[in-house]
Amino acid sequence: MEKVWLKNYQSGVPTEINPDKYPSINEMFEEVCKLYADCPAFANMGTILNYREIEEKSRAFAAYLQNTLKLKKGDSVSLMMPNILQYPIALCGVLRAGLTVVNVNPLYTPRELERQLVDSESTTIVILSNFASTLQSVLEQKEQKKIRIKNIIVTEIGDVFSFPKSFLVNWFIKYVKKMIPKWHIKNIIPFKAALKIGTKQTFIKPLVTGEDIAFLQYTGGTTGVAKGAMLTHRNMIANVEQAVAWISPLIKPGKEIIITALPLYHIFSLMANCLTFMKMGAFNVLVTNPRDMRGFVKILRQYPFTTITGVNTLFNALLNQPAFRFVDFSHLKLTLGGGMSVQHAVAMRWQLVTGAPLIEAYGLTEASPAVCINPLNLTEHNGSIGLAIPSTDVSIRDEQGMALSFNSPGELWVKGPQVMLGYWKQPAETCMVLEDGWVRTGDIAMIDEQGFVRIVDRKKDMILVSGFNVYPNEVEEVIAMMPEVAEVAVIGVPFEAGEEVKAYIVKKDPLLTSETVLAYCHRELTGYKIPKEIEFRAELPKSNVGKILRRVLREE
Repeated sequence: MEKVWLKNYQSGVPTEINPDKYPSINEMFEEVCKLYADCPAFANMGTILNYREIEEKSRAFAAYLQNTLKLKKGDSVSLMMPNILQYPIALCGVLRAGLTVVNVNPLYTPRELERQLVDSESTTIVILSNFASTLQSVLEQKEQKKIRIKNIIVTEIGDVFSFPKSFLVNWFIKYVKKMIPKWHIKNIIPFKAALKIGTKQTFIKPLVTGEDIAFLQYTGGTTGVAKGAMLTHRNMIANVEQAVAWISPLIKPGKEIIITALPLYHIFSLMANCLTFMKMGAFNVLVTNPRDMRGFVKILRQYPFTTITGVNTLFNALLNQPAFRFVDFSHLKLTLGGGMSVQHAVAMRWQLVTGAPLIEAYGLTEASPAVCINPLNLTEHNGSIGLAIPSTDVSIRDEQGMALSFNSPGELWVKGPQVMLGYWKQPAETCMVLEDGWVRTGDIAMIDEQGFVRIVDRKKDMILVSGFNVYPNEVEEVIAMMPEVAEVAVIGVPFEAGEEVKAYIVKKDPLLTSETVLAYCHRELTGYKIPKEIEFRAELPKSNVGKILRRVLREE
């Protein structure tokens, strides 16, 4: 196809980027903090930190990790927080200390958290107190587990706010809202104390290269239990440079305000909102709880935002809020949708209400994640995921790995400097998806003569709930642990603007009810993974070797 997509690049977008522009993310961060020192960097709950303050606080945190905790280059540090100011401080501090960030969903159950802590070999965790009870449940089993956690740094939502706001917010959340379940963990380190101590310590900048692992970002890939994608500093720098090149015709350095409602621990928000717009010196407004739609809309009315990112379900939910129509959209330049397919009806409604087109993009964790983005000068949603971004090659392959022609459906393969190093401690799984620098996405797509890519089907069994991957194997494994269950199969079924999880169960105990299954799942699974529908059957469809055929259930 000889990169036919290049002819449709927006004017001013280069065809290639330099993935080695910075030795590591740290040099990029330091440059940004010098250029935009007095510009607002992040806001949350009315408190604003500028780039100088983010640099100072992250340097103090890095010094604490180095000097007090004696962490060594390459050690893994888990971050278990929603969108609060402590996240970018901890993120940059961990990276500046030469350590590896392990992003953890704060809504994980003890079982899910334990699996990720063990697999990542994290020695330190930074966690919001609201979720400390989950960690306590894991640590109580420490003698029987292979958990390496030695340092537990606990923060409260108001810790970075100035006094008396910090005290009042923490008190209100704990005693009035009662949002913090009781917990007790010995020898915890308060985040505020770590910053205070680190301020008095000397930060020694470590030698970090592009090949060092910046993130262990957990994903299910195309099958199975979540695996840690090893994303190097070079991978992330490359993707930042690719994204910046793409948005530069529209986005002006130091002039933008971006709304961050998607969690920063998710690869889409981490790259698009945090790193890319940080590189542009943007003002990032963090939304801690976007499910509070009324509160979310109030935030939108407070700031003259120029950019917002989200998933289809988020945009749809906003459009269904009557107050959303009264938001001032006069400054809105860019609405970026990813994480799941953007429905045409939602895109059209969004443009009608806001006056701005909803630009669809595509990526996957294994590619840091950006692969394709639609040109920003599109006048309306076109149903495609766009064009391959600079320094990126895409190919449609058949089952034998042979390239297909235009408009022929096949598996989408991706190659570029943003493609991961591999899966952490999973060489066999790595070999299944990486070949000669190409990553097999598992998504079925087509490319037209203009280079626009369209997804025609998703990964074989993956379920996409509000932009988050749900892996049927994991849900089935949990339900199968119930003694009353003989067999179980899990698939995704269409629901509103996305999918929901449905479980088919063959009973072992005839008295088993849907309510019992759901109650068990609520204890073992994060909310978005819990089946919304249970169907009991006498038997499940199987292949001639006895494998349960999810495909048949989906076809039904």
